[in-house]
Amino acid sequence: MKFTVLSSDLQKALSKIIGVVPAKSSMPILENIFFMLDGKNLMLSATDLELYSSVTLEVNGSEDGSITVPAKRLADTMRALPDTSLVFHADMESNKITLITETGEYNITGVAGEEFPKYPEISESKSTTIDGSILRNAINKTMFAVSKDELRPSLMGVLFRFREDSLTAISTDGHRLAKYEKHSLPSPVETDVIIPAKALAALLKLTESGEIKIAMNESHVRFTSGSSVLASRVIDETYPNYESVIPQDNNLNMIISREQLLQALRRVSLYANMTTHQIRFSLRENSLTVSAEDIDQGSQAKENIPCSYTGDELEIGYNATYMNDVLTHIDKDNVRFRFSSPTKAGIIEPEEQSEDESLIMLTMPLRLNN
Repeated sequence: MKFTVLSSDLQKALSKIIGVVPAKSSMPILENIFFMLDGKNLMLSATDLELYSSVTLEVNGSEDGSITVPAKRLADTMRALPDTSLVFHADMESNKITLITETGEYNITGVAGEEFPKYPEISESKSTTIDGSILRNAINKTMFAVSKDELRPSLMGVLFRFREDSLTAISTDGHRLAKYEKHSLPSPVETDVIIPAKALAALLKLTESGEIKIAMNESHVRFTSGSSVLASRVIDETYPNYESVIPQDNNLNMIISREQLLQALRRVSLYANMTTHQIRFSLRENSLTVSAEDIDQGSQAKENIPCSYTGDELEIGYNATYMNDVLTHIDKDNVRFRFSSPTKAGIIEPEEQSEDESLIMLTMPLRLNN
């Protein structure tokens, strides 16, 4: 097996799939990247048996073949090299790999390509196509709220609901919830699928500009973007009834500068209890006071921020980390808070939303110690 390629092109391809390679595995072959050359087309593949990722690039090929290469050593080598022409030569009998540049030669021992796990077969009968920017936006707006609790596997991914004219993405960890909806988005399939957070993180690195084709069956989902492919197991669980936890009667409205609140929150939260991360919102007419204290350390802080609010006076507690996450994932200048009482979840959303797109964030309050 032999081909010539620019080191920068090979490094770029590796960077798209290297995140799928496990750092340590009971199956050493999984710590390798599969190389397969067919004419001018070089396909690189990686898997941890949950995720399967591949990318194809054009090279100057002279001897077809396949082999697997230790991922970490290869990736480290590519990062250390300057942008230069690289000759990759693998002896298919000894599995010895030689990387040759104008100034150096590097030798690695690989493993026969036949030992690398095969991709799962996914039928094309249930598939749809979506603009990559829309899918990336849905992932970026929701993935932060995915649960890490392995005892609640259904919450360890984002629920995607494909409907005839819309896409909805939902995530929650029981403390916060994010719901992104894109309207006027035709889909030939109507289905729900829970995609693991790890797969979505890999997808953000893999996807290119343009459309993404999504194929699904009962156990797997596959994304195809240009020359890149990502396949993942889906989470075969029933997602909780998220609609039931979104309050419908929160009629106390506050509109505030997202950036002003975020900066104040970051400063004041430095004085919050290190265990609870509790901060307090004190609402008066057109004024919000954000405060925190740590009784154990004898420290406290507060800041006043102008806002638009004319309802009853209200004091409510939140986890500063969760609130910071919510505000960070809204990209509008002003945000609207909708409150009901100190014990009910508050809704946070952009003040202005387009007709074909909506975003709702939800955070559960903390009990205040008066």
